[in-house]
Amino acid sequence: MSTQNFNLPDVGEGLTEAEIVAWKVAPGDTVAINDVVCEIETAKSLVELPSPHAGVVGELLVEEGATVEVGTPIITFVTDA
Repeated sequence: MSTQNFNLPDVGEGLTEAEIVAWKVAPGDTVAINDVVCEIETAKSLVELPSPHAGVVGELLVEEGATVEVGTPIITFVTDA
């Protein structure tokens, strides 16, 4: 088992930060690749972020309502990889 961080990705709009609007998962939840883990809001849009990993949610690293920079770890997953 290993722990994988998921960093806030660049959603392709040339913006450097986004707000975590709502988490769709909680620690202990099992997720598959492409399951929606949260909604983020940029200056241009509201976007659902899919999981890049399959496994169990370890920890939510950013609270709802917080604005974070692209590249900041936002969630951890415990995976079999």
